[in-house]
Amino acid sequence: MDFLLLMFIIFVILGPVMGYSRYTNRQQMPPGQQPQELYGPQPFGQPGPYGQMTPYGQPGPYGRPQYQQPITAEAFNASKAALEDDITTFGGELRDLDLEVVGRELSPEANEDYTRALDAYDGAKTQLERTRYADDLKRVAEILEDGRFAVATVKARVNGRPLPEHRPPCFFDPAHGPSAEDIMWAPQGGAPRKVPACAADAQRVRLGNDPSIRMVGYGAQMVPYWDNQAYAPYAQGYYGRYGMDPAIRGLAQGALMIGGFSLLMGLFGE
Repeated sequence: MDFLLLMFIIFVILGPVMGYSRYTNRQQMPPGQQPQELYGPQPFGQPGPYGQMTPYGQPGPYGRPQYQQPITAEAFNASKAALEDDITTFGGELRDLDLEVVGRELSPEANEDYTRALDAYDGAKTQLERTRYADDLKRVAEILEDGRFAVATVKARVNGRPLPEHRPPCFFDPAHGPSAEDIMWAPQGGAPRKVPACAADAQRVRLGNDPSIRMVGYGAQMVPYWDNQAYAPYAQGYYGRYGMDPAIRGLAQGALMIGGFSLLMGLFGE
């Protein structure tokens, strides 16, 4: 009985002290320190401009994992800057599309696709402003990829062409939009492999010319984006949904060149 009374007294006296200690330890975290600032659970979608939930405010197919693989600040900033450039480029594509369809009567389906493209532009900008995690970056790339496919669909409808297949983005630069076909291509010193290519790059390769490759900074030199690991979130956002595509799976699992297309390594385990 005396032992129980003693334990009760210790609990009453030390309990608040230990709780206060835990509280003060939290308060002593250096200002601005956020251990999970660049990774962690993706936030829920945000309301659209009219209060409703828009498709581009919803979490993407990456879901909301309890924990995410951390990325470096360099990778976060590099991928975010690349996406900023892509949003600007996409805005130019929308202006060109407007000039192409102005004065032409659009079918309800073409109008729907056009609206989807415009929503993608606004959605990508909004999502990028709120970006805090790696999955947020991937979501921006997804939105842009959706928007570019919508643009391609509008062009097909207004020009009476067959609707395009929803294929992976062009490997040489995702900002080129949906690929038109898979082509065999090998970089200097690398093994040939099938890669998805837009119509323009496919034609360049067939004529023996170099494709238009997206080049990024890497130290003091410029290299293809796939040779800089900092662009992993960027690449995974564009190609993540195409994990079952044979060309993309081959790129992710094989060594295309020195360093390989390693930005996609581990993609299918996410």
